[in-house]
Amino acid sequence: MYLKKYGIISIGSSMKKIAYIGSLGLLGIITTEFGVIGILPQIADYYHIPIEKAGTLLSAFALVIALAGPLMTLWLSGINRKTLMAVSISIFLITGVVSSLSPPFWLLLVVRMLPAFLQPVYISTAIAAATGAAHKKDAHKMMAIVLSGISLATVTTIPLATWLAGIYNSWQLSFVVQTVVSAVALIAIIAALPSMPATDKPSYGTQLKILTRPSFLACCAMIVCMTSAMFTTYSYFADYLGKVNSMSPNRISIMLLLFGAAGVPGNFLAGKLLSRSVKGAMAASLVAITSISVGIYYSPLLSVPLIIVWGLLHTPCFLTGQAYMIEAAPEAPGFANSLSISFGNLGVSLGTAVSGWVITTLGIHQAPWAMLAFGILALLLMGIKEVLAVKERRFVVAESVAAPAL
Repeated sequence: MYLKKYGIISIGSSMKKIAYIGSLGLLGIITTEFGVIGILPQIADYYHIPIEKAGTLLSAFALVIALAGPLMTLWLSGINRKTLMAVSISIFLITGVVSSLSPPFWLLLVVRMLPAFLQPVYISTAIAAATGAAHKKDAHKMMAIVLSGISLATVTTIPLATWLAGIYNSWQLSFVVQTVVSAVALIAIIAALPSMPATDKPSYGTQLKILTRPSFLACCAMIVCMTSAMFTTYSYFADYLGKVNSMSPNRISIMLLLFGAAGVPGNFLAGKLLSRSVKGAMAASLVAITSISVGIYYSPLLSVPLIIVWGLLHTPCFLTGQAYMIEAAPEAPGFANSLSISFGNLGVSLGTAVSGWVITTLGIHQAPWAMLAFGILALLLMGIKEVLAVKERRFVVAESVAAPAL
């Protein structure tokens, strides 16, 4: 609506421009968060620490998002959206610079945690900006464009960072890639985005009320378990392929590229399913990501077809999870979106931690069983959520029928 008010170009073209710039910023954010996955073995060797401790670079980042994300999103929801996006990306840029200088491990961990406070703020703001003046039928398309930064990162910058780190035997180059992407995104935000005052901020009460619904809380728990399933094995992707399948760093970077490339058509298929049924797309994603864990474990070598199928099923879970969460709370979509991000990152932290424990006690080859367990739990929680939602709708209908008699 702000675009009409301030007379800034046509709605259709402006929404797409905002969505693509939002996607570029998300590319930098996801590269920062998940770019360490391909270089964890190198970081562990450099600092002389076990792989599970190196994994805290991922799990601690995700845990900060989970704990601080919703509160930060609520607190900052009234600030100009362009300002929020620019400040958020600036902190990611600073993090990349400091990390590339090989600081002590404790400092590397701290500087990685700092931008995590604003990660869900950026994503929620970018989605709100891109969908703010779009027609209802185009809202999912705009959201998909913004979130395409996730799949784009998995197919470009993350494997590129891993490849460069392997070629030059320098994990620091991975952080250089992150810095460059964040810098480009910051320039695009400052130079190309219009000022976007947050004129449609809902009350705190309206937003927080969704946390009183059992069905929504079950949905949150389902998101945690789904993301935990996704990251039990993916968090240790490089270490798994290196130790279980004896792959070289160069070949691992190629596998990461194939994995990410498969996510692009996966996102397209997920978008098609979401346009038909959000519940159906969510259920299909859960069944698929749960089933692939068996293939990962029993394959003596992670073949190229299996890597492609895994990537095809992995990436769409981000999109379907957020769409499912927003559908569960239509009266507060922005807050629901930030909760989806936060609970999803809680799942990243939980999945990485549990898998780290499994690796320490049973060996890295057993990690897919943790993936299977979390996937089954997520399916059960989705069923519970749907049962609770039906009961809540019946209660609302009963109240509305009884109201005139009072």
